[in-house]
Amino acid sequence: MTQLSPIGRFKKLLLSTDGSEFSFGATRLALHLAKDQGASLHLMTTVITNAEYEAFAPRWVEKAEEEAQLILHQVRQQAEAIGIPCQIWMRHGSEPAEEVLAVSEEISADVIVMGRRDKRKIARWMVSHSTVQTVGSAHCPVLVVPRAAEIPCKRILVATDGSRYSDNAAEDAVQLAKMLKLPLVVLSVILPSHGEKRRIEAKEAVDRVVEVLTQEGNICEGLVLEGKPHETIVKVAKEKGVDLIIVGNRGRTGLDRILMGSVSERVIGLADCPTFVACS
Repeated sequence: MTQLSPIGRFKKLLLSTDGSEFSFGATRLALHLAKDQGASLHLMTTVITNAEYEAFAPRWVEKAEEEAQLILHQVRQQAEAIGIPCQIWMRHGSEPAEEVLAVSEEISADVIVMGRRDKRKIARWMVSHSTVQTVGSAHCPVLVVPRAAEIPCKRILVATDGSRYSDNAAEDAVQLAKMLKLPLVVLSVILPSHGEKRRIEAKEAVDRVVEVLTQEGNICEGLVLEGKPHETIVKVAKEKGVDLIIVGNRGRTGLDRILMGSVSERVIGLADCPTFVACS
């Protein structure tokens, strides 16, 4: 099970922001969650640099630091205006994901919240390397938020493939449904090439998750559909009015965490709503 606090609430949120428009949705949602859950908010941004660059271009680094401080100050003002305790972190490094991961470990974050840069046409699902690296290596869930995403208030979709990794996502769905007081859609997607055994497994996986969620008092609907997993997940989310998708960071093989081209990465890139990636 992912590392939510024992009572199933977020107590420490880490918001990674670069101050751009692509961080607006993440900032909005992080502030809402922190306020709603009575959580502390940790704000961070990374000055992209290295020792060699700092030696040869100190003025540029100083300017970048000033801009970073301004970004953090502006978000902290928003947080403090609504009574959210806030701590800021400015890190230096050539790989933003490494800095985000380091801070998340240092503060034992319950969740990392970060924005998603929009893509165009066929490459839209290809999210940035930094996002993939953060999601794939984090020891806590990561909430990836498109800039125009609204606060979840309608329905949650959790995708399952029957693996123990997607069971982690289902467990997080229980907690999030309670926190946000929202009904759930449980979806498993099978490929046209899948045989009868895999189809039965998919239905059993959905039924098992629906049973657990229902026992927890959640309003729940189960679906098994055929198609390409990432396309079907995003399509069902739109059709059902879902405004939060929950996926695991590994698939049935469990060979590695989220990789470029994985189902989870494609869902993150295509979805109009936030995607919560559970931690295995």
